[in-house]
Amino acid sequence: MKSFTINGDLRAAQSKQELKKLRAEGKVPCVLYGGKEQIHFSAPVLDFRHLVYTPEVYTVTINVDGKSYTSIMKDIQFHPVTDAIAHIDFLQLFDDKTVSIQIPVKISGNAVGVRAGGVLFNKLRRLKIMALPKHLPDCVEVNIDNLNIGDDVRVRDLSIEGVTFLDTPSNVITGVKTTRATAAAATAEATPAKK
Repeated sequence: MKSFTINGDLRAAQSKQELKKLRAEGKVPCVLYGGKEQIHFSAPVLDFRHLVYTPEVYTVTINVDGKSYTSIMKDIQFHPVTDAIAHIDFLQLFDDKTVSIQIPVKISGNAVGVRAGGVLFNKLRRLKIMALPKHLPDCVEVNIDNLNIGDDVRVRDLSIEGVTFLDTPSNVITGVKTTRATAAAATAEATPAKK
């Protein structure tokens, strides 16, 4: 999985007034949890733009007070009016502890059904998985080459070594459905011509 680095400044758990002042200075208050103790820190808002505003998922190396922690972004809060980043929670990763995370779905290939006049539809753009940090993939790749009209790919059809899928197994990820034009043409072919 791709990695991203944030250099933060240690801070005490602060009051609402102090957090407001911190945000006014262009910094984002953050919390790292999952270890022995919670670590409160802040970092410049611009440092997060490539982490937050992307469909990609990263492990995040947080450098605070001379120490480094490997983590993932677990929760983010935005200001309800300005949409500015208000707060971010990070979960510390350990080599021997599984973690659950949302991973983007990447569709690849050219479906047989689409070439025959069907339409590709995508239902799930992200999947929830559980794995050890070393098994976390950048994305879940779904190949659609063999999909015909009426076929779909469900969560239960996927398999990645070391990864457990947490979504409902019967959930549809992507598929090919018939179009009205294709259905009308099929009906016309099936209906015998009147003499």
